[in-house]
Amino acid sequence: MSTFNWGIIGSGWIAGEMAATLNQVHGEIYAITSQPSEALDEFVAKHQIKHLYTNLEEMLKDDALDIVYVATPHHLHAEMIEASLKAGKHVLCEKAITINSRQLEYLLEIAREKNLILMEAMTVFHMPIFKKLSEKVNNGLLGEIKLLQINFGSHKEYDVKNRFFNPNLAGGALLDIGGYATSVARLFLKSQPELLMTTVNYFETGVDEESATILKNKEGQMAAITLTMQAKQPKRALIAGEKGYLEIYDYPRGNKAYFTETLTGQTVEIEAGEQEKALAYEVYDFEGFIQNADLDGAIGLTLDVMKILDKIREEWGFVYPFEVK
Repeated sequence: MSTFNWGIIGSGWIAGEMAATLNQVHGEIYAITSQPSEALDEFVAKHQIKHLYTNLEEMLKDDALDIVYVATPHHLHAEMIEASLKAGKHVLCEKAITINSRQLEYLLEIAREKNLILMEAMTVFHMPIFKKLSEKVNNGLLGEIKLLQINFGSHKEYDVKNRFFNPNLAGGALLDIGGYATSVARLFLKSQPELLMTTVNYFETGVDEESATILKNKEGQMAAITLTMQAKQPKRALIAGEKGYLEIYDYPRGNKAYFTETLTGQTVEIEAGEQEKALAYEVYDFEGFIQNADLDGAIGLTLDVMKILDKIREEWGFVYPFEVK
């Protein structure tokens, strides 16, 4: 059993995945709050959740609760994180952790003041394959990295009322899938990009449907990111250096990469971790950061990524209807 009591906000599909993961890792879940419904009652029974609260405020009053996992639409994340931190709870939040970097910086101040851990549930930073690749790259596997090409494309069912296409719910490809691609780019770039060029096409509701972005840092390394919500693409990350290149497919929950050496053309498979344990790796890392009181380790490159996403939207001139400039 866990030494930490987890509480979940939300009961959608990703909350269900995390609940199943917590069941596997710890055997039970302490609490949940979500909109009352028959489906919620079934969710509670299925995942062996001990306490059902009618609202977040009531759940946060429970002194036995240690961790809050936020699994709501993006536009609600900041206020729920703030309430949870102020109540003295550690927070793991689904991506995008906030709408913009200003919100995240404010929340990090609260976390530091209260000695709490705040982390985004971004699989890229917790999958063993990326930890292994980062080590190999740092040890010179690719030589100097020159260019990254990162694709992420899905074909969402056409439904203008769906949150993916709703500007009032912070819809659009950038916050829904762009964080994954940008996280991979930032992980392998030596420094934060200084130059950014981007273009966008909008969906009929006004959110970004597809975009292409080029990043360049002071070392001259470049990354090209393409995102689509109405055109399927392979989830492929290519990291090219002087000595060869790495390819990772299905990288959000990847467990394999392929290294092709420049001189010989030989390709070698590199493997680490299991796709099915993607959320478990997040749980293990998050609880480790709590035990080590390591907020900086937990937030990692997430603030850098949010600043890049901010800059992309700034270049587009795109602001969500509810967002304060």
